Amino acid sequence: MFGQDQEIFNTLLGAISEDVLVVDKNQSIMETNSALETIFGYSNKELIGQPLQVLIPQRYHANHGGHFNKFMQKHEKRQMGKGRDLYGVRKDGTNFPIEIGLNPFEIFGNTYVMAIIIDISERKKQEIQIVELNSRLEEKVANRTEALKQALNELKAANRELEVENSKRVEAEEETKKALKKEIELNELKTKFLSLVSHEFKTPLSGILTSTMLLAKYKLTEQQEKRDKHIKTITDKVHYLNNILNDFLSVEKLETGKVTYNFSEFKLSKVVNEVVYNSNMLLKEGQQINYPDNVDDISLFQDEKIIELALSNLVHNAIKYSPENSTIDLKVNQKAGVISIIVKDEGMGIPAEDQKNIFNRYFRAGNALLTQGTGIGLNIVKSHLENLNGSIAFVSKEGKGSTFTLKVPSKALLN
Repeated sequence: MFGQDQEIFNTLLGAISEDVLVVDKNQSIMETNSALETIFGYSNKELIGQPLQVLIPQRYHANHGGHFNKFMQKHEKRQMGKGRDLYGVRKDGTNFPIEIGLNPFEIFGNTYVMAIIIDISERKKQEIQIVELNSRLEEKVANRTEALKQALNELKAANRELEVENSKRVEAEEETKKALKKEIELNELKTKFLSLVSHEFKTPLSGILTSTMLLAKYKLTEQQEKRDKHIKTITDKVHYLNNILNDFLSVEKLETGKVTYNFSEFKLSKVVNEVVYNSNMLLKEGQQINYPDNVDDISLFQDEKIIELALSNLVHNAIKYSPENSTIDLKVNQKAGVISIIVKDEGMGIPAEDQKNIFNRYFRAGNALLTQGTGIGLNIVKSHLENLNGSIAFVSKEGKGSTFTLKVPSKALLN
């Protein structure tokens, strides 16, 4: 190939560690080095003069010629196989992966191509191992991720169960606190009730006993007036005790839900007349009740006895807690199907600090402790009115008097 320079060329080829071959423009192998002959399985110079295709797998023969011609036309260095795998075939027919660097050159007017070939079998094996390793790693990561996801779901489920359990525990604690609070309130009510019974029953019973003993002394005809006085005392005291017992029975019925309401249509004036008539017998010296002037035409469909009970309680309280020579005003308003009955007095009023408790059962304002009473009436009235979808409210100033307003729908609307 190179004539007198052949020995120098062969020496240079032998010094190159990579696999090298030289082909001419007809793809005939002109030169090889020992490294190339070794990897392809050929003996010394056995490939010289053979076509390049002996080193190329059969499946690539059809396209190889076109690729080679294009390369020769461009006549520039390049790396073969970019974007695809290249393979060589050994003398024994086995294929193996290679990388090829092509270098065109001219000598004595002839064009040649030097190919530097690298066996990349070990690299490919490592790449396959890396791919397999990555695949196994991805599988492990996926499995671990799935396991973590499952553990997270189990943790969430456990947290939900814990939240439910905590919620139940908190609810149980709240119920226990409520039960304890109710028990404390019941004990306080029992204490107040016993104190009330002791005081409110003892006083009238003592009066009845005294009057009974005195009656036995008045045997003469001319002593009839004195006998009548003590008979009236006994009658009043019995009525008072009967009213207290009725209040206690009302409380019990309201507590157990055994109250039955009887609805009917009636004139409001009928109830007002009845209450004022009965209240006149309780008036102190100089007290008077101002009758409402616009009540005659008002009718309502309600429980008549409850309306009378509520109004009686307010008027009797106004009389009891007001001084002599005072006035009690009754007013009635009707608006949008709601009846408002207002009772205004000039009595002792309710201390500001006591007003928040005035509807509590057995509660009595601090300035009314020496006045006879049970502290049940307003509580009963409020409970009945609320059951009838009504309400009761008040404004009061100590030493100036109180104004109570009860409201009920003109047509029964039971809660």
